[in-house]
Order: sequence, then C-alpha cells, then structure tokens
Amino acid sequence: MDNGTVASRRNKQRRSSGPLLDAKAVAAAREALEALEEGEVGEHIGVKGVSKYAATHRFRAEVEGYSGWEWNAVVAWAPGNTGVTINEVALVQGGDALKAPAWVPYHERVRPGDLGPKDVLPPRADDPRLEGESPRRLSAHGLKQAQQRLESGEFGPTSPFARHAQFHCNTCAFFLPVENKAFAGGVCVNEYSADGHVVAEEFGCGAHSDTPPAQPLNTNEHQAFDDERPERFQVR
Repeated sequence: MDNGTVASRRNKQRRSSGPLLDAKAVAAAREALEALEEGEVGEHIGVKGVSKYAATHRFRAEVEGYSGWEWNAVVAWAPGNTGVTINEVALVQGGDALKAPAWVPYHERVRPGDLGPKDVLPPRADDPRLEGESPRRLSAHGLKQAQQRLESGEFGPTSPFARHAQFHCNTCAFFLPVENKAFAGGVCVNEYSADGHVVAEEFGCGAHSDTPPAQPLNTNEHQAFDDERPERFQVR
C-alpha cells in the first residue's frame, strides 16, 4: 500500500469523524426530530454536506401515510465549538415517495364539458384557433380542427347511424348547411333525430326526409283458410 492511499484513507476518516458527521451530530439530529413528536424516527440513512459548516442528516420516516418519506435535520457547527446546533428539521419526500403529478397549466387542464353556466373561459392570447384583432376570427387551423372533431365524432360519417343509413344529410330537407364552403357540415332540425346538433354532410340516419314508408307488418300474401267451412268431395 503506497503513502498516497494511506493519506487518502486518513483524510476520509478525519472527514467522517468531524463534528458535523460524528455520532454526537447524529444523536443531536435524532433528538431534535423526536422532539417534534410527529412520527417515529427510523434508522439513519445518510448525510449530505450543505456547506463547510453545515450538513443534513437523513433518517427513515416511519409515519403512517408517508411511505418513502424521510426525516431531515440540518446541523451547523462553528469553529471552536465541540458540538453542533440544529438549524432546521423537516419531513421531506424521499426518492421512492409517492409524488404529486407535474404541474400542468390551467389552459391545458380544461377539457370539453368542463365549462359551467357561470364559468368564464376567455381564449388565450396565442390561441391557434383564432386570428386577427378584435373581433377575432376563426383561423384555418381552428376550422380544420372543428372539421376533424365532427368527422370523428357521434355525428360524423363513420358513426353507427351513418354506416347504416340509406341517405346522407346533404340531401335531407332537415339539414341546414353552414354558410362556409370550407366546412362540410350543418345543423339538423329534425326533432326525431340529431335535432339542434351540427352534423357532417355525410352523416345519415333513418329519419331522412326522403325515407320511403316502411312495409306494413300485417301484409297478407295468401288467402285466409277457413277451417270451419264445409268441403265437398267427389265419391267414385
């Protein structure tokens, strides 16, 4: 073993036995945490330096509902003193603690259907759905998004109603088209169908204005047989 290795080991031992890191510092940190009387202080799990004259001692927290959390006690030492003082104690999240999800800005948390009768939801200044100054106008991006939602939604051309329909809305008298050639949709005014909803031109249902009358269920294809009528038979 060379002299450099020996010196390195001695320096390490000297650092680990300094007033911030020795057994007295650990005991002082534990005593301060136990004085809180807010939960059991478990084993000493580590220490990290804060500065030349301060360090944080970490203890496992045995507190119900706080799995993975740990107790921290910050101790300080002034040159010439034989002991440490307690600067701060706290219950903090450890590496395995259950953490709250990352903060999401309000405008990203709002979802369709969240708006209530008394709520106010002004558009963002950089809302890509709008363009121009006051009054703002629907942008090409906003129109494209609306068309995509319509076509993939309940009143779009791929919905179950549309797939089973004989006719489409663009030929229906109950269909009021939107006066925008870039938007293939309109409003249904049939009270028995999608009344009051915006529907795609290629949407359809069984209540189209040109739907033919259904065949009556009681149509007779053969004459009724009278089983009480007398029958005549030839006798040879």
